[in-house]
Amino acid sequence: MMKRFFSNSLIFSLFLILSVSCCFSIDGSKEIMVIIETNKGIIKVKLYNETPLHRDNFIKLVKDGYYNGQFFHRVINNFMIQAGDPATRTNSTTEEKNSHGPGYTIPAEFNPSLFHKKGALAAAREGDKVNPEQRSSGSQFYIVQGKKITDTDLDQIEKRINDQNKQSLFFKYINQEKEKSFDNEEALNYAKIQQAATLRMEQELKKLPFFTIPAEQRAVYKSLGGTPRLDGSYTVFGEVVEGIDIIDKIAGVKTSDKDKPLNDVIIKKMKVVHSRF
Repeated sequence: MMKRFFSNSLIFSLFLILSVSCCFSIDGSKEIMVIIETNKGIIKVKLYNETPLHRDNFIKLVKDGYYNGQFFHRVINNFMIQAGDPATRTNSTTEEKNSHGPGYTIPAEFNPSLFHKKGALAAAREGDKVNPEQRSSGSQFYIVQGKKITDTDLDQIEKRINDQNKQSLFFKYINQEKEKSFDNEEALNYAKIQQAATLRMEQELKKLPFFTIPAEQRAVYKSLGGTPRLDGSYTVFGEVVEGIDIIDKIAGVKTSDKDKPLNDVIIKKMKVVHSRF
């Protein structure tokens, strides 16, 4: 779904996990806020403690000034606004232009209670075919604008998400079966690989509950709006608490046929507030 996160994603290293955990020791009851100052206005977001890897990584990047001077490079009205690509800065390095990120990905932190309502802050990522574990981009994020959803649409979305989950498992096991063949120095037998992957997928599906959108979330989607089709596939790690009108303003700008704003929407700077470190 998302594009231009970065190519050649590197594995989220143990060093980064250890360094982040050492730098950030957060009281679970403390809410961490980030101010996003743009040339269209100010957006204030709250970061969720339920997604600590994404929270701590975002805080580190904000404190390092990583986002300052970047653009919202992908904007789709009634859907979302996306930023976090260092290649969009006018002074970006060659490495940043090639990687479109910090050079690592983050393990998914899916939480059924955190969903894609209007104003949700979530991590962009590469598609399932190349990213079956659905790991998040190290820096690229999007903020949901979305639209109000009917019950009929929500029923259809539930079915689509369950189909996507099934497909994701299939890609995951296909890749694992290929790796087995490589490790055993066997010639790739695609029919055998597909059969083995299908069997593993069906066994795993029996253990997983059928995805349904909870009644309280349905109510939010029908009254406030959002993009429920992304639930369970992209990590939501925060929400807008002030400046939802700025989201609408940015989402409404004129864009090219590649969804890039014709006039730059710039992140002037970001700042962590309400923090104990």
